[in-house]
Amino acid sequence: MSDFDVAIVGSGLVGSCAALALSAEGLSVCLVGAEEPAARVGDTWDTRIYALSPGSRDLLAALGVWRRLDPARVQCVSRMEVFGDRRDVRLGFDAVESGVPCLAYIVESGELWRAIWSAVLERSGGVQLRVPERPAGLRIHADTVEITLEAGGGIDAALVIGADGARSWVRQQCGIEVRQRRYPQDAVVANFLASRDHGGAARQWFADKGVLALLPLPGRHVSMVWSAPAAFADELRALDPAELGARVGAASGGVHGELAQVGDSAQFPLRWMDARHYVRPRLALIGDAAHNVHPLAGQGVNLGFRDVREIAAVLRGRGAEVDCGSLALLRRFERARREDVSSMIAVTDGLQRLFSSRVPGLEGLRNLGLSLTDRLPILRRALARHALA
Repeated sequence: MSDFDVAIVGSGLVGSCAALALSAEGLSVCLVGAEEPAARVGDTWDTRIYALSPGSRDLLAALGVWRRLDPARVQCVSRMEVFGDRRDVRLGFDAVESGVPCLAYIVESGELWRAIWSAVLERSGGVQLRVPERPAGLRIHADTVEITLEAGGGIDAALVIGADGARSWVRQQCGIEVRQRRYPQDAVVANFLASRDHGGAARQWFADKGVLALLPLPGRHVSMVWSAPAAFADELRALDPAELGARVGAASGGVHGELAQVGDSAQFPLRWMDARHYVRPRLALIGDAAHNVHPLAGQGVNLGFRDVREIAAVLRGRGAEVDCGSLALLRRFERARREDVSSMIAVTDGLQRLFSSRVPGLEGLRNLGLSLTDRLPILRRALARHALA
């Protein structure tokens, strides 16, 4: 007999959420992770923020997480505007047209992690925590998975879930290869206080200097994500706060007025990655351990939360199959998730290639495509439905 039904390696957002979801299904869960969430410092805004889809919001609400978020730190996105190389080319999405209260919910990483962790600690009867601890060894047997820990001791489980990020230790231990591409871009992130109200709008500009997104935060704050060619990203990162605000204001056409930087900026490399296998006998990968996408669609953590929804649904519906580590059972999860992830990689990678290309004549075609999509409500609604999941 195993000590647990499920052992989850990785105590970040997706791994902690999976622990909540699977314990809610009556499974015994052990969560192994190297870190606990840090306390928020003062009234500063995290440089890393997430645009949560309504589907992710519903998952978090069902798990008792959403009510734990500070409403003053959550911003509803009521509309989205995407601009091409020319400022008169625009694609717009509206919450009312899409039939939802919000197209997305902007939440800081630290605030989201704090709320999820609070729910995990309250679920002490269903989730055993081995945090902070690091795994040292992983052995998959016919009927159990054995995890040894650096600090000593071990864990036996019927199923191990790797939720330990893009450099997943679990994935490496199991020898699962990945397909990946490193973009010639880095993301530069920073927050600003704007002199003009954002009106709940998220805006994105495709230009020769990369993809600039300005996402609304509570009050007149906005969060910037600028996916820029690496050399230009270095240049942006080296600017002092006043210069960076001026550069962002000019690139966004002054839509938010004057921008005063709040807190520090940060920079990180961009890539897409897709594991060749999401499952093996007694093993499943979720979140960044399974897949990474370009941030231009803001769907990275949402894909991870959709993984959580699906693995919980598969284990809930396993019927007479009592072994939650059964490969036949886990393949249902892989089949369900592969299409969603592959299509998101294709869309984000395709858009990145399309708008970074300098091939003569392509600029006109891509701007025409944006313009036509904006004029076709059926196509616009179809795109919105995928983003809302």
